Amino acid sequence: MMRRILPALALGTAGALALAACHRGGDAPAPQPTDVPQDVAGQGQPNPAVESQYGTPVKDRVATLGLLNKRNNESVDLVMKPGESRRVGNVVVKLATCERTLPWERPAETGAFVQVFVEERARLSDPLAWHKVFSGWLFRNAPSLNVVEHPVYDVWVKDCAMKFPGEEENPADFAAASKAPKASGSASASSAASAEPAPVPAAPEAAPTPEAPR
Repeated sequence: MMRRILPALALGTAGALALAACHRGGDAPAPQPTDVPQDVAGQGQPNPAVESQYGTPVKDRVATLGLLNKRNNESVDLVMKPGESRRVGNVVVKLATCERTLPWERPAETGAFVQVFVEERARLSDPLAWHKVFSGWLFRNAPSLNVVEHPVYDVWVKDCAMKFPGEEENPADFAAASKAPKASGSASASSAASAEPAPVPAAPEAAPTPEAPR
């Protein structure tokens, strides 16, 4: 009899503990670190971006990068300016510059020079350390040209916000009716002329036919 009661008491105690944990809402997840480590901030600085004579200056451009964690299938958008770094957990993404092709160039392309650092172990016996896993250009319309080869993280380009001369104008303004060329002359005179038709000249009278001599 006692052998049957003891397992039942153990199950009841376990169920009570589980219910108590549910009521407490469980432990809150630990916040992810967002500060960029010093050894990563000064590591692998790329050469300064070459300024183009067209378009927005490099320092004023804004890139949108996608970051995917393949373990939990969670993705986040990183909106960054050239020279900025962003940390999400144990991955750091650095943006050197972003670029778009000129409006008249085909095919159109958007790219960004990106560096990716991951805090990981080279071997199970090694301590955690930051490693640079990617450094180069990523392209939006041709992602297969250069990819971030990492088993956990993936990074890709979504946009590069910049403008070229002429793109700040609104084409609709140039097609407004107020800017269309107008016909010359007086509108009232032309309407009056169209309302009254011009008189038709009368046909000349036929000359009398001379009589034949008798």
